[in-house]
Amino acid sequence: MKPRTLKLPPHYRLQDVLAFHRRDSESVAEQVGEQSLRKGLLLDGRAALLSIEFDAAHAPESARYQLELDGSTSAAAQKQLDDVLHSVLGLRLDPQPFCDFAADDALFGALTRAQPGLRVVQSATLFEALTWAIIGQQINLSFAIALRRTLIQQAGRQHSSGLWCYPDAAAVAALEVEALTSRKFSRAKAETVLRLARLVADGSLTLELSASNSIEQVSEALLAVKGIGPWTVNYGMLRGYGYADCSLHGDVAVRAALQHLLGEDSKPELALTEQILARYSPHRTMAAAHLWASLHPRSAD
Repeated sequence: MKPRTLKLPPHYRLQDVLAFHRRDSESVAEQVGEQSLRKGLLLDGRAALLSIEFDAAHAPESARYQLELDGSTSAAAQKQLDDVLHSVLGLRLDPQPFCDFAADDALFGALTRAQPGLRVVQSATLFEALTWAIIGQQINLSFAIALRRTLIQQAGRQHSSGLWCYPDAAAVAALEVEALTSRKFSRAKAETVLRLARLVADGSLTLELSASNSIEQVSEALLAVKGIGPWTVNYGMLRGYGYADCSLHGDVAVRAALQHLLGEDSKPELALTEQILARYSPHRTMAAAHLWASLHPRSAD
């Protein structure tokens, strides 16, 4: 595929996007440079390498991207690529409506002014987002990243470039639980990942949205899966769909940020956190993003 150019929004915060994809220091599935991102993908069942270059000096607010597919391209692969680009570049959710909504707000007004243009980056696929949410349940980030790496190397596929591609549901469904528990997954976490994968792979659970499968229906179906609770569903909706109104009241970092904002001695209880975030519906996803960012402030790009 010949290189193509994608226009980016004004005041695009490139470093936030690159930081999200730079989480794995071993770079098994993503390689991130100062102005570049290379990511292994499965597109229409084929291993692919997506390369994105950013040149703020000569082509501000644009990205030049190229796809190297192991095998022939297809219309389905191109459609999937368009979806992936919007996800990995954080283009699914416009941050401005929340900034306008909270401009004069006592809690969030100062946060939005401190982090203008802050975006929520999505995982490349819905399945990746949901499995990442399961993996990240109740453990620290570095351990979650190590478990993610294990899942990729146990069930993923390598592109001819050497980068690994995050596995699809069918590949994960084919694993035995011991393939994960022998590599530091808890049995409960491993069983939940495999349970989700098998439901998706056999068609019992449809993740794609449609006129007959709303985001509310997907959420309800996910909550019915053993091992998946409200936090996992909301975080999966945030990272997978770019859904604008995810309530992350169960998130420890969200509660820690609220504690700081409120000047309290301890984190607010779940019920109070939920009540506070409810005031910002239908923009609760961006509220959570600004709370996270407040714990690790950085200057605007």
